[in-house]
Amino acid sequence: MPSGGASAVLVPAAATSPVGAISPLVPAAFPLMAAFLALCATAVTGLSQASPLPPELAARFYGFFLQQYPLFTFAIVYGLARLVAMAAISTASLPRRIVGVLLGGTLLLALSLYPTFGGLVLRAGFATGGMTFLTYQPMSVAFALGSASSAFVFGSALAVGALLIGGRTSAASWGRRLATGLLRSAAGFLALWFAFAVIGQAHMAGFGPWPRRALSTGEAGLGASVVLAAFLPHAILVWLALRDRSRRKKPGAPSIAV
Repeated sequence: MPSGGASAVLVPAAATSPVGAISPLVPAAFPLMAAFLALCATAVTGLSQASPLPPELAARFYGFFLQQYPLFTFAIVYGLARLVAMAAISTASLPRRIVGVLLGGTLLLALSLYPTFGGLVLRAGFATGGMTFLTYQPMSVAFALGSASSAFVFGSALAVGALLIGGRTSAASWGRRLATGLLRSAAGFLALWFAFAVIGQAHMAGFGPWPRRALSTGEAGLGASVVLAAFLPHAILVWLALRDRSRRKKPGAPSIAV
C-alpha cells in the first residue's frame, strides 16, 4: 500500500515515456532543421568576415579551416541540436539531462573550436589526410581517411554526450544490448563519415567564398542542399533506431503509477 493511503492507478506504459509521446520523426529531423535554419540565418543577416566581431573572437573563428571547410560551421549546429534532441526524449531525470546536455555540448564545442575554429575534429582529419598523402597514396584515399578521422572525433563527442544524458534502458540481455550498441555505433560512424566527406567537397560543388563575403541566395541554397544531403543518412539512422525502440514498447501494457 503506498504511503499516505494513495491507491495505485493503472496507466498505459507509453504515457510515462517521452519517446512514446513524441513521434520518432521529430527528434530525428530536429537537428537537420536546426542546421538548415542556421545557414538561412547566416545568409539573411549577411554574416561574413566583414561583420564586426571582437578581435579576439574574429582571430579564433576566421582562418584556414573555416575558409577550407565552411560548412563545418553547420555541422557543429547539427551536433549540438542532436544532443538537445537526445535529452528531450531521454527517460533520465531532468537534472541529469540538463547536466548531460551542458557537458556534452561543452565537449563538442571544445573539440570543434579549440584552439581555433576546426578544433581537434578538423585537425585530426587534416593531419591524417596529409600524412596519408605524404606516403604517396592517392588524394582520394587521403581525403577518405581524413574524413573518417574527423567523423570519429565528432561522433565520439556525441557518444559521450549520449552517455552523460543517459536514460536508455532495455529489457534485453547484456549480450544483445552490446551487439545492438556496436552495430548502431558502426552505422552512425559510417553515416558521419559520409557527412564529413560531403561537406568537405563544398567548394568543389560550387559553394562560394563565404566567409570572405556574405552568402548569396544561390550559395545559401546550395549550402543548405549540401548540409541536408550530408546529414540525412545519420538522421535516418536515428529515426530508425527510435522507431524500433517505440515499437518494442507495448502501448497497451499497464504500468503502476502512484
